[in-house]
Amino acid sequence: MATFEPGVATSDPSLRAKYTAERNKRLRADGVAQFVPLAQAPHLSHLARDPWVSDEKPISNEASTNGISANGTSANGANVTSNGTNGTSTSSNGASTNGTTTNGTSTNGANVTPNGTTPSPSPSPIQTKLLILGAGYSGLLFATHLISTNQFTPSSILFADAAGGFGGTWYWNRYPGLMCDTEAYIYMPLLEETGYVPRHKYAYGTELREHAVRIAEKWGIQDRGVWGVRAREVRWDGGRGRWMVEMVREGGGGGRRGRGGGEGDGEERRDGEQQEEVVIDAQYVFIATGTLSTPQIPRVPGLDTFAGPCFHTSRWDYGVTGGSPSDWRLDKLRGKTVGIVGTGATAAQVVPELARWAERLYVFQRTPSSVDERGQRATDPEEWNSKVAKAKGWQRARAENFNAYLTSSTSNGEEDLVADAWSRMPSYAAILGAPGNAGIVTPEKVPGHVAQMHEWDLSRAERVRARVDSIVADAATAEKLKAWYPVWCKRPVFHDEYLPAFNRANVTLVDTDGKGIDGLSRAGVVANAIEYPVDVLVLSTGFVSPAAGTGSPASRAGVKVYGREGLDMDAKWGRQGAATLHGVASNGFPNFFFPGPSQAGVTSNFTFALDRIGAHVAFILAEAEKRARNPDELIVEVTKEAEEAWSKEVMIRAGWFAAVRGCTPSYINAEGESDKAKDLAEQMKAARAAPWGEGVTRYLDVLRTWKEEGGLTGYDLLEQQPITSK
Repeated sequence: MATFEPGVATSDPSLRAKYTAERNKRLRADGVAQFVPLAQAPHLSHLARDPWVSDEKPISNEASTNGISANGTSANGANVTSNGTNGTSTSSNGASTNGTTTNGTSTNGANVTPNGTTPSPSPSPIQTKLLILGAGYSGLLFATHLISTNQFTPSSILFADAAGGFGGTWYWNRYPGLMCDTEAYIYMPLLEETGYVPRHKYAYGTELREHAVRIAEKWGIQDRGVWGVRAREVRWDGGRGRWMVEMVREGGGGGRRGRGGGEGDGEERRDGEQQEEVVIDAQYVFIATGTLSTPQIPRVPGLDTFAGPCFHTSRWDYGVTGGSPSDWRLDKLRGKTVGIVGTGATAAQVVPELARWAERLYVFQRTPSSVDERGQRATDPEEWNSKVAKAKGWQRARAENFNAYLTSSTSNGEEDLVADAWSRMPSYAAILGAPGNAGIVTPEKVPGHVAQMHEWDLSRAERVRARVDSIVADAATAEKLKAWYPVWCKRPVFHDEYLPAFNRANVTLVDTDGKGIDGLSRAGVVANAIEYPVDVLVLSTGFVSPAAGTGSPASRAGVKVYGREGLDMDAKWGRQGAATLHGVASNGFPNFFFPGPSQAGVTSNFTFALDRIGAHVAFILAEAEKRARNPDELIVEVTKEAEEAWSKEVMIRAGWFAAVRGCTPSYINAEGESDKAKDLAEQMKAARAAPWGEGVTRYLDVLRTWKEEGGLTGYDLLEQQPITSK
């Protein structure tokens, strides 16, 4: 495989120089290490706690789930315990922490948790047929597809999540201004099946969270959750053909009964409480923890010195600001100076709300976002019935039409059904792929391909920069708010009120010229060697990059996964790179599944890809169970030959994503680490980790053909003896 360094490839030398200069000033030797996960931040780990489950409305202490309790007995008294665990635990990264060894014991032999505190005694395992780690849309969609096969019942499925209820990212994120950046009619899943009509073209946060609960209730899984738990280790017990999943619950909470809505009053649980261990014994495990789920903050001096209230946007503190997730009157900010660090997609939604209520608002910027128009509007019932939901199968057809416009693969005369700034942005295909031979870019074609992507983006980029000038009155501020990079380098922003906020007299943009803030003081934020006193500090600093670590499903989920003969998933990915069949399963990890994105089809409409992958995995399990003599002893595992063949096909198409090289640092390229010089072996590993280069539509065509061929090709099905092998 040839090496290349395409960098920025535009036909305008001055623009090329500007893009390169803006990128280079933001490159840092520490890469992703410039951030620290919020839960690991010294003196600030309490900010990662769940603010939506309070002392007044706690999660119950029984960890019960629809008749299965933590003491290992079912509702009818039958013993369902298992001894398939060795009783040890590890930290999420396997490293020694606070004097503990990597097998979860302290140097004096005492059992400890990753942060050095003593947990409660190990409980008897909760048994389930299938465990879903994560209760957002990904996990919910997988569960609904499983139930639809008629091979699985709601009672055979269990969810486990650190949250206090269903919703995933929409559970945690409840900040003022929260809305989805993708049209609700294609983003909110199962609208046809539930009969629900979104209130706006782009749904707000509360509605999205409520829809997750609606789905759970319709499919009868609203009581199938173990809440407030974080998985530490997932280990295969080959003798029993089961997965033992070790979890920890901080604060001694338990599994919430009822609807899994997770509604609290926003007050934080007390620190210093004993941790409780929870163990789940499952035949199958599906990881559905999301792509951007672990909040992070900058690793800067003085994190523990700021004296005022401070919180991350994904853990919004309405006790400080006033208001609630459904009432954005932030009246407690009257007369106060507020600082917000970050200007990404979240900050673009938060800043206008803070600006309305704070006496003064400082917005600290490292890299400006590319901000296009939104065009929010209420759903018109007549338009909904006549143009949107006009025929059976409308939602999938609309989503597929959106995908086609994103990748410039529409049929002649095909109407743009969504018709927004997303669907008019074909250059975003640089990180999504393109169908047919266009998606296969050989090394010698890379420079031309990258140049083509930049040309596709040029008119959009110039229009968006001109939009800043047309909205922001102060010329100097407007110049600092312009994005000098192609749209695929950071998640684009679509908002109609963010840029106008900088015309308010009480709003000040503090641009750090790509460096980020210097640190915090007792009184406020230090940036450009100047202290800015603030009464309240909001950290809109994003989430841990999915490209950080090994990039394995285990790494993305922040959990250690050990398969056959103790095979460490991170070690496998670190040694050879991604290795899957269709991006959903890997050899050495039987009965273990995940929803890509490496080696799978991707789209900016996340729920569409998650829905299709969930349906694919549900089909695999349902078909395998139909063939089994004893489904409870079934083991489904990808063969080495199948995953290697698929990985090679992914590598052939990985050249399509070459335009990411040269991007300004962001979570997309692991803060620039993806651009560091690599030897041939590292380049090959990077290529294996790519999504499917022909885009999500052609990826689904591949899955459809595979399904029609029958035979579950590429999977071994085992019980006490093989059922079949392909």
